[in-house]
This record gives sequence, structure tokens and C-alpha cells, in this order.
Amino acid sequence: MKNAFVLAPLLFSKNLFIPDLLGRALLAFGLYCLASSSVYLFNDIVDIEHDRLHPQKRLRPMASGRVSLRLGTFAAAALAAVAATGALELGWPFTLTLLTYWAINLAYTLRLKHEVILDVFAVSSGFVIRVVGGGLTIGVEISHWLLICTTLLALYLGFSKRRHELGVLGRQAGNHRAVLRNYSPAFLDMMISIVTACTLMSYALYTVSEETVSKFGTRGLLMTSPFVLYGIFRYLFLVYHRSEGGDPTQDLLSDKPSMVNLCLWVAAVAAVLYWP
Repeated sequence: MKNAFVLAPLLFSKNLFIPDLLGRALLAFGLYCLASSSVYLFNDIVDIEHDRLHPQKRLRPMASGRVSLRLGTFAAAALAAVAATGALELGWPFTLTLLTYWAINLAYTLRLKHEVILDVFAVSSGFVIRVVGGGLTIGVEISHWLLICTTLLALYLGFSKRRHELGVLGRQAGNHRAVLRNYSPAFLDMMISIVTACTLMSYALYTVSEETVSKFGTRGLLMTSPFVLYGIFRYLFLVYHRSEGGDPTQDLLSDKPSMVNLCLWVAAVAAVLYWP
């Protein structure tokens, strides 16, 4: 689900129905799936002992012992190699984004996840890199609005994840993830409030900006704002009232209102941009 950000430039550049560009974008999507899988495996290998202390992460394949460290290490290396080799088919610019994504996640696993605030920035950068990679793949200029909205949304999800971890783990939070000792519910609530407001305002301003209206020849994107509002507020509901938010992908797939809202948003955007 996170790798779907690679397809955002294809949708917003109105190239969704051009077979050649669609094929390149789907290939980029697949390669990022391989690269991100490699990253997750590597992270699970490094964090295996800490994951065993987490009520949910202890059920992961390697933390639970269902998959051996040897097999996990081999799979991580193989997936990274296949992703890097396949990326060359899409050109060096895209390959560099993929390698940058992997390098930042490697730095996160080894060091940045221990640095307060920087840990969330490192995770959030992965979403932005995916968008840039998607744009380079099909040869379109990335709108600064798309980068701003993606960055703020990623920070929103990142701080919400930390808020969930504090709520679920309680006093044991620092034992599972050392950086959590530097976070508090009040501080995270303030960060979430800031990025929530900025995300909503940025998207609203994007839909009515003269640049957007001139590019698409319509002000209709403003009509998609209610779906964004609902999606943001629904996720806050899941974090604060259902103690969810630890895994945005799983939360999205398991929460029917959120999934329906996402599908309606995509349909509304497509209708506004592609309807004659």
C-alpha cells in the first residue's frame, strides 16, 4: 500500500491510460515492493530481540522463530539485488532514487531510529522518495504541491505511529524502542495537531491554486477535499479511540470506512482529471 505512492505522479499527470507509461510505472511499483521488502527483512533481523518484547511484533516470522535468521538474511540480500538490477531497466535517475531509499532505511535501522524526531523524518522520507521515483520513471515534472502534501501526510502517519506505540507499550515503551523514552503523549499530540492542520491546508490550497487550475483546466479537485478530511479524521479516531495506528497499511485494509473512503477519493480524482 505504501508503494502506491509511486503511482501518484502517473495519476496526477493525466497519463494513467497511456500503456507505455502505465507499464513503466507498474514496473517501478514492483521494484519498490522488492526493495521495501528487503528493508523490512533487514530491520526485522536487527530488531529481532526488541520485537520479541512487543505484543504484536513478537508474532513476526523471525521474531517468533518461524523463519530462521539465515533464510531471512538471504532473502533480504536477494530482494535488494533483484530490485537494483531491475531498476537499471528504468534508467539511472530512477535507480538512484531506489538506492537512496535503501540507504536511508539502512541508516534508519542502524542509527537514525534512535534519534528523536529524525526517526520520523527518516521514515517519512521514504514516501517522498517513492513519489520522486514515480515521476522520474515516466518523465514528468513533480509538482511541489505533491511533494509538500506527501511530506506532511507521511509525518502525520509517522507521529501517529509513535503515539500508538506509547499507548500500547506504556512503561515498557523504552525497552522496545529506546527513542520512545524521548517522546511523551503531550509532545506527540502537539506534533500530530500541527501536521494534521498543515496537511489539510496544503491539500486545500493545492486544489484551488492557480497553478493547479491552469494545469488541469478545472477547479473540480476542490470537491475531493471532503474525502481527505474524512480520511485524516478517521485515522485520528483509530489512533485515539481504538489504540490503532501502529501499522497504517494494516489499519487501512482492516478498517472498512477508511478503505471505502480511499477508493472514493481515487475515483473522484480520476473523474475530475480524466472526465472530458
